[in-house]
Amino acid sequence: MTINDDFTEALAPRWSQTCIGKGFVQVENSALRMGCSLAEVGGYTDAQIDDYGQRKRADFPWHPPLRMEVRARSSHAAATTRGSEDSADSLRGTAGFGFWNYPFSARGDILMLPEAIWFFYASPPSNMALVPRMPGWGWKAQVVHSLRLDALAAVAPLALSATWARLTGETRPAQRWMQRLSGASEALLNAPMQDWHTYVIEWLPEVATFWVDDQLMLRAPQPPRGPLGFVAWLDNQYAIVTPRGTLRFGTVASGPEWIELDYVRIS
Repeated sequence: MTINDDFTEALAPRWSQTCIGKGFVQVENSALRMGCSLAEVGGYTDAQIDDYGQRKRADFPWHPPLRMEVRARSSHAAATTRGSEDSADSLRGTAGFGFWNYPFSARGDILMLPEAIWFFYASPPSNMALVPRMPGWGWKAQVVHSLRLDALAAVAPLALSATWARLTGETRPAQRWMQRLSGASEALLNAPMQDWHTYVIEWLPEVATFWVDDQLMLRAPQPPRGPLGFVAWLDNQYAIVTPRGTLRFGTVASGPEWIELDYVRIS
């Protein structure tokens, strides 16, 4: 299976389209724009395309070896620090593109732990602290590989170390066990989101590499084996998952914003 979509006409039949709340998906000037005109706290807004549609998770189309190339930009810069999410110049919510297992399926599949190989953005108050010494928000190359047999061995130590973190404030043991459980690898990207850049994932069974404008950003060993589905989206969600055991989800407010894809190539 190969995809080479320059979005020169209407959205191709291969894509499933989701627009929730004030979200919109449109093809214009040879680009795909996914955005929202307004988002409010307490209301969910989403603009998304994907290629798994009504497929069962076992029938998702992508597994290694493959190469994905996407040229993309956004309406706003990435929020880089706490407090910057309140700036009118920062993108709010989450956004990105790549591959995942749609773990929160609404089609009757069993809920699963997440598996992902993608370029992922989250603004504060999101704080998904999956990798030690990495912020829990920002514009990232990211791999999450939770569905591993050895991940089960991290559950009890993580619970104990999270309790210790709440009592003492010492979070380093819990951070290490959280990374072992999630199988996460991450790298912050220095490419400004609001400018056009070329993003590439080369996904092999043993390693996944991430490139931005031909510069290596991340080399992640032992990535998921799939099958996964392609998704590109922008929404107004946030998630907090910390080594102290905090788990919280919600929505944020935003004005008009969007993420735009010039093309998607997967082979």
